[in-house]
Amino acid sequence: MKIVSMDTFLVPPRWLFLRVRTDEGITGWGEPVVEGRAETVRAAVAELSDYLIGEDPLRIEHHWQVLTKGGFYRGGPVLSSAVAGIDQALWDIAGKTYGRPVHALLGGHVRDRVRMYAWIGGDRPADVAALAREQIDAGFTAVKMNGSGELTHIDTPRRTGEVVERVAAVRDAIGPDNDLVVDFHGRVSTAMARRLLPLLEPYLPLFIEEAVLPEHTAHLAALAAATAIPLAAGERLYSRGDFRTLLASGAAVAQPDVSHAGGISEVRRIAAMAESHDVSMAPHCPLGPIALAASLQLAFAIPNFLIQEQSVGIHYNIGNDVLDYLVDPAPLRFRHGHAELGNAPGLGIEVDEQAVLRAAEVGHRWRNPIWHHADGSLAEW
Repeated sequence: MKIVSMDTFLVPPRWLFLRVRTDEGITGWGEPVVEGRAETVRAAVAELSDYLIGEDPLRIEHHWQVLTKGGFYRGGPVLSSAVAGIDQALWDIAGKTYGRPVHALLGGHVRDRVRMYAWIGGDRPADVAALAREQIDAGFTAVKMNGSGELTHIDTPRRTGEVVERVAAVRDAIGPDNDLVVDFHGRVSTAMARRLLPLLEPYLPLFIEEAVLPEHTAHLAALAAATAIPLAAGERLYSRGDFRTLLASGAAVAQPDVSHAGGISEVRRIAAMAESHDVSMAPHCPLGPIALAASLQLAFAIPNFLIQEQSVGIHYNIGNDVLDYLVDPAPLRFRHGHAELGNAPGLGIEVDEQAVLRAAEVGHRWRNPIWHHADGSLAEW
């Protein structure tokens, strides 16, 4: 079997899909994208296709090694995301070739269902208590919220109190039997994290996400030692090498993204590294249906899995949503806040190719917002 074509499709609201076709009629799908840099990743996929077309798609590990190490310059979000989408598509082809789901090819499932969480609020969260209660009533047992909008390096007591009040309101709305995740989104300096974490401890978050920016991971150990709240990070890390420092820092939860951190192949290895550090996995996935399907295949197969992000109905998905590009959305519908184990081959979903082609005629040029502080300086989004 040989790869005969690799085509990419920019589809709303902000995704890039990859279709890999073979000479035996088996098609694999992947989702290689950096949000806001989709065209750049698309160009990287096209460059990598020069090597892959004509190759046997089942040599997944060999191709991963060539794609990540065959060029003199390595790593970074664009290359790693391009490789990630290709890797997903090759695993999809492998599963369809052997008639088995990817989780079976990874050693078999270790759980029968995967716990999911639902997003509440947006970039500037408001009315989060009511939104949280809606998601609990819909069957979810965990919700995630942004902790704040933009914050200055050391913000005022009022702004600090607003963060705490929102978290307190959500905890009150969902009760002690459900979980709350707070995402600092890199908007909080190390100094503000030191101020906020003790104040949030009474509300027992499942974890705090991105308590510091990735470039300040060296500060994470001191924060972890000073709080009882589990700290999570990793959505902006792209390889095992990137995670080496994080896993030794006292982080409790690793969050690699299967569309950014080298795909199924690399995230499986990151999970094994995390397990050796007693760190659990809560993979990042605010993306489309292919990335979510790939994430779930991993979640069924890795023993140190904690909870899975998903973006059905997330505030970014304006006009098109996760299930719009599937022939049958059932594999990505959740029961009682969980995804159920499936046995469909490959990634376990059937992409609606006609829907993809129609959407690609519209395309997108999504860019993340650029925020500023009151003094005109750049604020972290």
